[in-house]
Amino acid sequence: MLVVKDLEVSYGAIKAVHGISLHVDQGEMVALIGNNGAGKTSTLKAITGINTSVKGCIEFNGENITGKPPDKIAARKVAMVPEGRRIFSGMTVQENLDMGAFLRRDAEGVKQDLEMVFNLFPVLGERSKQQGGTLSGGEQQMLAIGRALMARPKILLLDEPSLGLAPILVEAIFESILGINRQGIPILIVEQNVYLALSAATRGYVMESGQIALEGTSQELLANEMVQRVYLGMEED
Repeated sequence: MLVVKDLEVSYGAIKAVHGISLHVDQGEMVALIGNNGAGKTSTLKAITGINTSVKGCIEFNGENITGKPPDKIAARKVAMVPEGRRIFSGMTVQENLDMGAFLRRDAEGVKQDLEMVFNLFPVLGERSKQQGGTLSGGEQQMLAIGRALMARPKILLLDEPSLGLAPILVEAIFESILGINRQGIPILIVEQNVYLALSAATRGYVMESGQIALEGTSQELLANEMVQRVYLGMEED
């Protein structure tokens, strides 16, 4: 579904991503982990067209989408849930979800997907007329994910979905993410909770200083000494 080859991302003279390659296959959940400033969010923004100063190649569904504007990439069903949620706080829950379906013209399909979102996150249905900015952090995260699902994505990019949430809400959010993936939607997830991300994902990549330092199955990465020491807080014997 998604193939990134030799991707470089720059901010002026500063290079944030140094020629990385990764891929996400149909139905997979792939974790992209690393410390703050490693280049993870820059990678997601390059895929969605938000970062424009890029080199290399980004292919989605066999099409080269490198350098295309965000609206054209969104029209190809690439949806992103950004770090910090970025909901429209002055709009109602319903209006936020409607914005997710802005590019769609299939009214019956939109109605079905709205029902699906309300089934996945019942609290959104209960608060459909409430302003997004009045929701709790966990509810706003549900709304941000629901808004992305209203686009009926062919791939979902998640940037730090557990950030700032209480542990019990993190568990609920990840259960929902797993449910979305079980529906066949491939997911590329950037997540600070490394253990949770790798436990949920099929495979993973570890980014350090704009480069891929490690890659492998989730089991391989969880068993890796460096990952255990640096990201899981385990001490060497």
